[in-house]
Amino acid sequence: MRTAGLLFLAFFITACSGSNSANTSQLNGANANVATDRDQVLKVVERPQKIKDLMASRGEQDSAMPKLKILEPSANSVIASSTVKVKLEISGDLKGYMPGMNEETHTGNHIHVILDDQPYEAYYDIGRAFELRNVSDGEHTIRVFPSRPWHESYKNDGAFQMVKFTVKGGGADATKPATADGKTMSNANTSPTPEGKDMKASTAGAVDPSKPLLTYSRPKGEYKSDDANVIMIDFWLANAKLVDDGGKYRVRYSVDGFKSNFITKWEPIWLTGWPAGKYSIKLELTDSEGNLVDNGGYNSTTREITITR
Repeated sequence: MRTAGLLFLAFFITACSGSNSANTSQLNGANANVATDRDQVLKVVERPQKIKDLMASRGEQDSAMPKLKILEPSANSVIASSTVKVKLEISGDLKGYMPGMNEETHTGNHIHVILDDQPYEAYYDIGRAFELRNVSDGEHTIRVFPSRPWHESYKNDGAFQMVKFTVKGGGADATKPATADGKTMSNANTSPTPEGKDMKASTAGAVDPSKPLLTYSRPKGEYKSDDANVIMIDFWLANAKLVDDGGKYRVRYSVDGFKSNFITKWEPIWLTGWPAGKYSIKLELTDSEGNLVDNGGYNSTTREITITR
């Protein structure tokens, strides 16, 4: 992946103490070291101070419990168009939380919208529909959940929603190139064009919404400058509990296909020590013995990210 390559990768895990200590060997039930040819080390660290400061400036928002409802498309609906409009309703104990983009920073609270097994798209203005464009014919799923400006998901009951629908005779252009830069086509607050994205061809998979389901969220895309110093792994977990939360499941993660490590508590972990280059990040939901818990192929997801120095 990088020109000099990785010589070896060694992860090790220690038991979670349940404390918020700065001792990185007890963070989120996991610790990781990754040695490279440049003697760089990936390791689990505390939440970055700049994120702590941002949380402090947000009042009670980060203790909110936002709930989503998918208004469109409706469950099991048939849509005769390659453009699928996503409309949501938000409720719950919001404590000031509401999606919206800050025009100066181009960040803000938002909803993660996921079509099938594709990377999420950030949706800021839920007063207007989000458009999934050039969606191919066939059965699809949409998964949604609310997120903070730094892309950490809210994990309360009711935050995650999913529907299946079918596109029939939509007329998607199979030769049309899909946008691959992770950016929306427009900002809804500054353009008459709705937020949206051209989608790659994909299908729903035989996913069962009543069974354990892991939804990959972060990391994603390109990380530059200070944002590349500490990178978050985050995901949404439905119908399952991890072992340190009283359940029987674990989330296995690996970098570039080398030896994997486990996350045993449903919280984001933060990794530091990334050299410049491209990386392949894989997240999987496993049982207590390390066996993959399959659900339509969605419980094992790989994404590529780029670190730019």
